[in-house]
Amino acid sequence: MVYAGVQRQMRRRIITGVRMAFIDFSAWSRLSLVQQFAWAGGVVMLLAAGVGGKVVAGRIEDVVVRNTANATALYMESFIAPLTQDLATRADLSEDSRLQIGALLAQTALGKRVVSFKIWREGGLVVDASNLETVGHQFPPTENLKKAWAGEVRADFNDTKDEEDEAEHALGIPLLEIYSPIREIKSGKVIAVAEFYEVATQLKQDLIRARSMGWLTVAGAMALIAAAMFAVVLRGSRTIERQVRALQEMAAGNLALRLRVQGAAARFASVNDQALRRIGADLHDGPAQLMGFAALRLDAVQGQVAGQITGRAAEDLAAVQRAVKDSILEIRSIARGLSLPDIEQKSLEDILRGVAEAHTARTGAAVALQLQPVRALPAAVKICCYRFVQEGLNNAWHHAEGQGQEVRLRLQGDLLEVLVLDRGAGFTGPPVDVLRADGGLGLAGLADRVESLGGQISFANRSDGPGAALRMELDLREAI
Repeated sequence: MVYAGVQRQMRRRIITGVRMAFIDFSAWSRLSLVQQFAWAGGVVMLLAAGVGGKVVAGRIEDVVVRNTANATALYMESFIAPLTQDLATRADLSEDSRLQIGALLAQTALGKRVVSFKIWREGGLVVDASNLETVGHQFPPTENLKKAWAGEVRADFNDTKDEEDEAEHALGIPLLEIYSPIREIKSGKVIAVAEFYEVATQLKQDLIRARSMGWLTVAGAMALIAAAMFAVVLRGSRTIERQVRALQEMAAGNLALRLRVQGAAARFASVNDQALRRIGADLHDGPAQLMGFAALRLDAVQGQVAGQITGRAAEDLAAVQRAVKDSILEIRSIARGLSLPDIEQKSLEDILRGVAEAHTARTGAAVALQLQPVRALPAAVKICCYRFVQEGLNNAWHHAEGQGQEVRLRLQGDLLEVLVLDRGAGFTGPPVDVLRADGGLGLAGLADRVESLGGQISFANRSDGPGAALRMELDLREAI
């Protein structure tokens, strides 16, 4: 139970952390380019200044300590080396040498700054020291002691943590610990190591000033770099913002212009459809009726003169009758193609269902329907869909012989999609933009009508078997 509770608590913490990270990222993305640079650049500059300041201050401290140690070691070696030459031939210092070293450190100005010293033999043995309790004791050699036996002058500031440094550590004052190799005058061989602790109060103040100067130098350099980069980014950001505003204004203008063009095209299409409807009605009520009357009169004339005319005259009369009847059929076909149903009062589903029923009545080919109910649409959209389905079914009848005809209507958000499908041989080439005999435009002609409303037409062979698929997509946000 306790384990399960811990697991639940960990999951809650992880989810909370992810949410906070997401929120922070979202807030970050809302910042301007200059603000992002200020935050990111500020953090990077602070980190760089911290690392750089630490490195520079450390290097300055090393140089100051090393130079001070070298100068002190050189001075001390010039006095102590002659007094410790007997270590080249014996294991420890003579009593006379110890007394002279003690007197030297007590009487010289440098000796007054040295609070303690040790003379080391190889292996960590103390042969002389200001603290007589350590004389004759052997301690583990430190790294600095090993380096000094190798001939290097080594120094540490305020490092009195070793076992043999207890007395110096107890003083509680800043000390410079120096290890200086003592060489035999004749051969130059290192015969001992002198370790002494110099009062470093002034050195401590010098190091504080050096560190401060190092930090100030790094901080100033970083500030100048940050200011220069910020100025460049600020100028670039303002240029980008100005260009973005200009592009947004241009895009808004283009959108308004496109909507005006689409609106004008839709109004023109509506006016054109109304004109075509009137032409269709006029053809049906005018020339079609007159041609029908002429056909009736010709039938009456043929009945009256039957048997009275023969040969060429009878053939001419029959040809005129056929021409008149064919003209009537063509006029009615054109009028039917130009006419429109009651678009304003019907829903789009009813309109498309009527198109399919009219097509079936005219051709005898069944049309399957999958019509999703959609919201009320402008007349221009409904007319466009009507013409699209009418042309698509006619195309399927002519090229697929009416096999497997299907009409689908669906609305996904603001995207209206109308499909006309068949099970024929499929498309073998691009559509031809020509005016058909019944007054309808081809697929390419319909594409202009759809594009005027902000939509598009695509045609391809079906992927689920033989046949063609004609698709119309219309964004209602642009079409309305």
